[in-house]
Amino acid sequence: MQIAVASGKGGTGKTTIATSLALCTDDPVQYLDCDVEEPNGHIFLHPKFSERETINLTVPKLVEQNCTACGKCKEICQFNAIAQFGDTVMTFPDLCHSCLGCFRVCEEEALLEENREIGIMETGKSGKISFTHGRLRVGEAMAVPLLHAVRSKAAAENIVILDAPPGTSCPFVETVVESDYVILVTEPTPFGHHDLKLAAQALTNLKIPFAVIINRSDIGDDRVVSWCQETNTPLLLSIPFNRSIAEGYAHGIPLVETLPELRSSFEKILKRICNEAP
Repeated sequence: MQIAVASGKGGTGKTTIATSLALCTDDPVQYLDCDVEEPNGHIFLHPKFSERETINLTVPKLVEQNCTACGKCKEICQFNAIAQFGDTVMTFPDLCHSCLGCFRVCEEEALLEENREIGIMETGKSGKISFTHGRLRVGEAMAVPLLHAVRSKAAAENIVILDAPPGTSCPFVETVVESDYVILVTEPTPFGHHDLKLAAQALTNLKIPFAVIINRSDIGDDRVVSWCQETNTPLLLSIPFNRSIAEGYAHGIPLVETLPELRSSFEKILKRICNEAP
């Protein structure tokens, strides 16, 4: 069972919900922090890391003496990582998506495979929780390959909690695309409502079942609740604003330790999802 915790926008409380779910099951559970640009699940789960792996992309390096400037590598590259000016060919590794197409079309062996580091992946344990996250290299724009490496750690025999990156772009899709169920965390504000609808539409297109949790449910209006009713979207939980939650968050204390009375709610959510997911 793979459960992704996502949202259309940042700051809604995805990590708060994801860590709470991971802490509220007695079954084998994995926590995969897929927000590789800004991972913060470790702040609350305090894992002890035992493995550290450098994640690389394969990028081309030009061997000038072999190049005939045929232009085939430039033509196949859809990301402008290879440019040609007359008989001069240039490669731009930071733009390369590592599709390897250029190596396939080059008949002169004018391209060598080089590694470009994009980040690191760390794996460890937090009590009974198997923990993995990625840390994207500072200045790196290519998050999906590192996210894919983190995602590949999901084990079929476990409950897997995926803490998704915010938004509805490629990293979001890469995280949720193989999930069995997605929990969309939102807030009752115009921005929260707007971006919730974007995320819901993306999941509908991907044919992935989803439900909603409203965080800080008493600070805005009722448009998110109305939308859930109008679209028959399950509303799993509403969490009112509580200063003690914010104080606990600031000190790296998980929600279900700050308010233990919420533990039963998360246990029921997990049981419901496991029963409803295909």
